[in-house]
Amino acid sequence: MPLTDPHDGHLPLEGSSTAAPGAGGDLGAGAPEPARPDPDDLPDAVPTGPDAVPTGLDPVPATGAGAAGSDADPPGDGAADTDTADTDAAEATPPEPEPVLPEPVRQRIVALTAAVLPGLPADEVPVPLRRVAKFAPNRRARLGGSVIAAQLTADPLFRQRVTARVLTDAGDLGAAVVEGTAPAAADPVEVAALAYLVRPRGWRELIDASGAAVRAEADSAVVAELVREAEQRATRAEHDRAVARVEADKLRDELARVREELGQLREENRQLQRGLRETQARERRATELLATERGRAARAAADSDAELRRARARLAEAEAAAGVAKASAKEARSVDDARLWLLLETIGQAAVGLRRELALDPVDKLPADFVADAFTDAPAAQGGPAARARDTDDPARLDQLLALPRAHLVVDGYNVTKRGFGEMSLEQQRKRLITGLGGIAAQTGDEVTVVFDGAERMHGLPPTPRGVRVLFSRKGETADELIRRLVRAEPPGRPVVVVSSDREVADGVRRHGAYPLGADSLLRRLARS
Repeated sequence: MPLTDPHDGHLPLEGSSTAAPGAGGDLGAGAPEPARPDPDDLPDAVPTGPDAVPTGLDPVPATGAGAAGSDADPPGDGAADTDTADTDAAEATPPEPEPVLPEPVRQRIVALTAAVLPGLPADEVPVPLRRVAKFAPNRRARLGGSVIAAQLTADPLFRQRVTARVLTDAGDLGAAVVEGTAPAAADPVEVAALAYLVRPRGWRELIDASGAAVRAEADSAVVAELVREAEQRATRAEHDRAVARVEADKLRDELARVREELGQLREENRQLQRGLRETQARERRATELLATERGRAARAAADSDAELRRARARLAEAEAAAGVAKASAKEARSVDDARLWLLLETIGQAAVGLRRELALDPVDKLPADFVADAFTDAPAAQGGPAARARDTDDPARLDQLLALPRAHLVVDGYNVTKRGFGEMSLEQQRKRLITGLGGIAAQTGDEVTVVFDGAERMHGLPPTPRGVRVLFSRKGETADELIRRLVRAEPPGRPVVVVSSDREVADGVRRHGAYPLGADSLLRRLARS
């Protein structure tokens, strides 16, 4: 296919005053006449002399019919002779149309031109291509291909300048194309592209040969693709036949297996029918037995209803007798309560008389207060009753002990707080425990003492609730020892409850008659309240 509108394709001679008459007309109606080149502006690389390699800018290219019969003649010595010869050749021979280029050849011509375009001086680059020359190399041929093709067709001088650059890069292959020959091993597309630019003698034949080679190569590729597809189809058909054989064998095996299973199913069906008949016979016998049993059940239900009515009558008699007995018991209890009240009143009057006889005044301090004041300086009396309680974590047991009269609750502070809410700071632990013990003291009215480890009294303590005593052990003494001294200071017979999960503390206070309980019992009691 042509690059653009066809034209004669003749190159103007160097130093000619006018272009070929037919060249301008083939570019299209109203197309501008190409500018005449200045001999001083022609590239310096154009060789001259008998040994130089033609580059397309030689005034004697074999590109027009006007050169026929004078290809071997050297050019004239003067510019006037050259202009006259070129004008006569152009007037004698009409312009030939541009050849139809194969697409690979056209793309190669555009690529060669785009590659050398940035190397041309700015004044030698046509105005439409100056912007294309600034494109990136990979975008120049792709985006400016149509503009490059139009300029190569319309501007022979631009094509000559491009040809000079391309031949310089082509080397021996370019020299061979200038001579009108092409190596047998050369790429036909490359040869055709160089022939179009250089236009030596027989360049149209080179382009035609390139087109034939390209078409032959395309046909060969198509044939190879068809052969490959045929081979693939044959391979797939062979594979499908093998798969079909395998599937047929599987189906035959499956058919044999199904026939065998069908025989087994028929045998099982006969057995199931025989079993069904036997089951139906058993069902008829069971139906008869069920009818018999239903009659017996009806009779038994009637007997049960009669027995139930008799039982209800006896129950009514028993309830009446129980009401009489309850009334009698209530009267007897009233009599016993009166006797017990008289006994307690007598004991109370006796206790008042005994207190008056012994001149015992009410005390302001409790035994634990003396321990707190003296801080257990004097050893307490040893001894006491045996252990009176079991170590348990049941909060009901704690409530039962705190319900005893004048009970004293002693708490191992840090043992309880670190077990219940150890994630808090020590200050928050003490505050939470003391607040909770204040609620217990207010509910029960019992004496409550909480003991913490510490050489000195801690700062930042909350106000002590009513009925709660807070003690800190002295330097060199632990809270466990202070708890044991508090227990030893209590009089025998007074209920003392010690809350601690420390086994040594529990064993020590149990020997002195206290009731040891685990820390979980107090924690559950606090959580409940």
